[in-house]
Amino acid sequence: MKSLDAKLAEIKASRASRAFIIADAKDADMAFGVRAPGPRRFLAGRGARPAQFSPEVWSRDEFGHLDIIREVTHQGLVDIMLMSAYVTEQLAIKEGLFKQSHVTPAARANDTTDVWAVRHGAYTREPSQPFRSASIDHIQCGEVECDRDGSGEFPGANLGLYSITYVNELDQDREALLWYKQFREEAERKGFRHFLEIFDPNVDSGIPPEKLGEFINDNILRTLAGVPEAGRPVFLKIVYHGPKAMEELAQYDPNLVVGILGGSAGTTYDAFRLIHDAQKYGARVALFGRKINNAEHQLAFIEMLRLITDGKVSPEEAVRAYHGVLQVKGIKPHRALDADLQLTDQAMSYDGSAKKRSTVEVRNNPLAEKSAAKPEAQKPVEAPAAPATWPKLTSGAPDFDRMTADQRTAYHQSRLTRMLG
Repeated sequence: MKSLDAKLAEIKASRASRAFIIADAKDADMAFGVRAPGPRRFLAGRGARPAQFSPEVWSRDEFGHLDIIREVTHQGLVDIMLMSAYVTEQLAIKEGLFKQSHVTPAARANDTTDVWAVRHGAYTREPSQPFRSASIDHIQCGEVECDRDGSGEFPGANLGLYSITYVNELDQDREALLWYKQFREEAERKGFRHFLEIFDPNVDSGIPPEKLGEFINDNILRTLAGVPEAGRPVFLKIVYHGPKAMEELAQYDPNLVVGILGGSAGTTYDAFRLIHDAQKYGARVALFGRKINNAEHQLAFIEMLRLITDGKVSPEEAVRAYHGVLQVKGIKPHRALDADLQLTDQAMSYDGSAKKRSTVEVRNNPLAEKSAAKPEAQKPVEAPAAPATWPKLTSGAPDFDRMTADQRTAYHQSRLTRMLG
């Protein structure tokens, strides 16, 4: 059984469950083109190979985008791997990567114009227009028409991300909903599951930023009120607008599983605090794309996300442990530790431009003493001082209940260093 299905069942059976779904978004080739794989950094245990043509980005194939998808899938800590239809064909259909894995493959089922973030382009500055490159059949079986035997099994992916961007303009939003209605009906006929991504307006909507959560929540519930269970998304993916908006949506309908999107990269603490706070106030899913792709070491970063959602470390402890792993592996961090512990303003626009879809509430972090805006220099990372040992049970296993914060940080840093080489 795929972990996604097990966790969805557990969440719907008990709202008190800590089950949390993590998705890695590796579908950026449908938005960024050459820049889709992210910066050239490290694959686990292998270091970055010098690029033949570009010093900045990975290639799609060997030692690049597909390799990191394979490594994250084999790591087994995410529940969903989101890809483009083409990459789904390469890895799921031709390679069978997910056959023996609990990770569920998924494909981006539409690509509205506000994700057309190509170099030198201006598309993302225009009001979002609906568009679909991929067909459901191509996602499921790699052909224009699948041979449907009634089993519900397909060699490709049977889960897709469908995206809507409300811009608060009648004709635009009505057109987007008509496209979604057509997609839902086709998906229901073909037994294709989907999750629904709701972006904030990508242009000026006339709605104050602090009111966007209410605008999005009402639009979501109004949209789905006319959809019976057979056509509804398995979960939502939205911008995190803070505790009040998240609680309002999560508590409205116990059958509605709410998830968050990660947005632009930001600091490591931004990412870790975001997933912690969203879970605290009702989210049960997080889909991080650039936050994972831009990490210095993707596998260690994902491990920390899982430790946070499992309640084993705090966001602050996770940042310190993550930096400790980077130091041991000899990887230079983007920021010094004190700068990476800053909670910064996060622009949630897909293209990372100055125009913001939303902002996350900024709070002071007592662990950070210097501004992250312009750190003076990248100095060597110092792992937090911690005892060399930690409390243990009689079996010899670590006793997390009696550990201090420093001991937890030291334990997870030591374990990750051993695991990731």
